[in-house]
Amino acid sequence: MATRAKRGPNATGDGLAVRIGRRAPGAQLSHLEGGERQDDVIDQVATDFEALRPRLTAIAVRILGSRVDADDVLQEAWFRLSGADNVEDPPAWLTTVVTRLCLDHLRKRTKRSEIEAKARVDATPSDPEVDAVLAETVGDAMAIVIDTLAPAERVAFVLHDVFGYPFDAVSVALGRSESAVRQLASRARRKVRGLPDAVDSQAQRAASRNVVDAFLSAARGGDLGSLLALLAPDAIMRSDAFAQRMGTEPVYDGAGAVAARFNGNRGALPTLIDGDLGASWFLGGEVKVAFIFHVEGGHIREVELIGDPEVLRTLDITRVRRSRRDIEGRPRQGRQPPIR
Repeated sequence: MATRAKRGPNATGDGLAVRIGRRAPGAQLSHLEGGERQDDVIDQVATDFEALRPRLTAIAVRILGSRVDADDVLQEAWFRLSGADNVEDPPAWLTTVVTRLCLDHLRKRTKRSEIEAKARVDATPSDPEVDAVLAETVGDAMAIVIDTLAPAERVAFVLHDVFGYPFDAVSVALGRSESAVRQLASRARRKVRGLPDAVDSQAQRAASRNVVDAFLSAARGGDLGSLLALLAPDAIMRSDAFAQRMGTEPVYDGAGAVAARFNGNRGALPTLIDGDLGASWFLGGEVKVAFIFHVEGGHIREVELIGDPEVLRTLDITRVRRSRRDIEGRPRQGRQPPIR
């Protein structure tokens, strides 16, 4: 009888049912199972993980600022890999998993009031290989600045500007559109360089919030003209795969298509998403879909429609109270339209 596999990234254990989506070198077909010998596959899984460990650890340390937390993330990533089926591209898959685990960790960290302002000093032994990577990529001064970035900005900046991942890869890791990731990295880059200053940034955020607030009010009121006026002519809305399964189109291209999608829809409620005004659709008190708006020059240029539960867990989403105008203007009868 096969023994239980060791629980850890160094395990080359016996009998752990893991497949990487390709035959491990030297694997033999079993005439009983019709597949590869599990021991060889497990060995390949562990080999792949160990080869990627230094870079994954460096990414996690840089995002989280803590070696202890990074080790926890790497351990969880190993557990997920050991239970995954048909991982065709382990480097990309593990980068995505580590990124989202780090994001989730950052969200939880910001909600704990007892978190100290200063980065904690970890007592665990340092890894010379990881330290070398960090020393080459970011200095101590830069690390302090990165700690001031919002979680999504932080990840986009670290993956792209520090570790050189292309924006399409960062997009997959974050579960966000490529243009949104570019904006996150650009915003982070400006903050790292000290531009714009806090006053300009706050004014810009307030102006964007006013645009989104007016848009959501027009949507609930069925004011198509106002919706079109608040959208850029080339506005676009992109839905992820999970939202598409709920009935949305992959892309709504142009102001007319986006406005028609929102016109008269009161199912999406106003929410703060990472501090910016957006909208979310709830079911049983749980967020099922989030709408993230990107405003440029006083107009909404892009809307992200996110339904992936893993991505939603990385977002800080809170309900906001509707204005008196919205409450009084809402019809007393009629069902909320579904997400379509």
